[in-house]
Amino acid sequence: MPSPHASSPTERLDGLFAALADGNRRAMVDQLARGPASVSDLARPLSLRLPSALKHLAVLEAGGLVESDKAGRVRTYRIAPEAFNGLEAWVAERKAMWHRQFDALDALLAEQDNKA
Repeated sequence: MPSPHASSPTERLDGLFAALADGNRRAMVDQLARGPASVSDLARPLSLRLPSALKHLAVLEAGGLVESDKAGRVRTYRIAPEAFNGLEAWVAERKAMWHRQFDALDALLAEQDNKA
C-alpha cells in the first residue's frame, strides 16, 4: 500500500481508497472522528482481536488517515489532521466536472427552446 508520503497524488489517493475499502476500518475511522482511542477501544466494538485491529490500523496509517502515539504500553490513534484533503479535492473535481456538463446541457436546452 502506498505510504501517505508517496510521491504522486494518485498513489496517495489509491492508499486512501484502499484503506477505506474495509468496513472495519471505516468503523474505526468513525470512532476516531469522535476522538482519540486506544487499540483496545477500537477493537472492542468490532469484536476484533488485537492483532487484527493492529493490522487494520496499520493500513489506515499507511493510507494517511490516522496517526498514533505510544505512551508506555498504550498506543493511541487519532485522525490525521489532513486525512481527507486528497479525497475532498478528488470529489470536488468530479462535482465541478458534472456541474460544467449540466451547465452545458442547460445552455443547449435553452438554445433549443429559443429556436422553437
